[in-house]
Amino acid sequence: MRFLSIYKTVERTSPPTPEEMATTGKLIEEEMKAGWLLSTEGCLPTSLGARVRRSDGRVTVTDGSFTEAKEVIGGFAILKEHEARRDRAGQKVPPGYGPRRVRVAPALRAGCGFELREQCGAR
Repeated sequence: MRFLSIYKTVERTSPPTPEEMATTGKLIEEEMKAGWLLSTEGCLPTSLGARVRRSDGRVTVTDGSFTEAKEVIGGFAILKEHEARRDRAGQKVPPGYGPRRVRVAPALRAGCGFELREQCGAR
């Protein structure tokens, strides 16, 4: 079973330094080779994003920045079950990335509804 790990952090006003990118790249490479990290991506600043809302059949799009947000989604990782239980995604934070909160939830794959939990490997 796979787990989705979403991490929240304070928004950065500058891009990561080359040193931070190198450190993060090395950490990601090690964790992928170890087999527990399946995928990971970071998010760009909210000023480059949008908030999309659907209500009563209408879609409303609001462009960022979202100054009211104290924390923003910094990125995500897809983890294997064994490591998600330990929440290793929240234990290793590269230097310069500051504090963050991590939410880990089981990922629901196509064809594996709640009624099929046993067949899909959920425990």
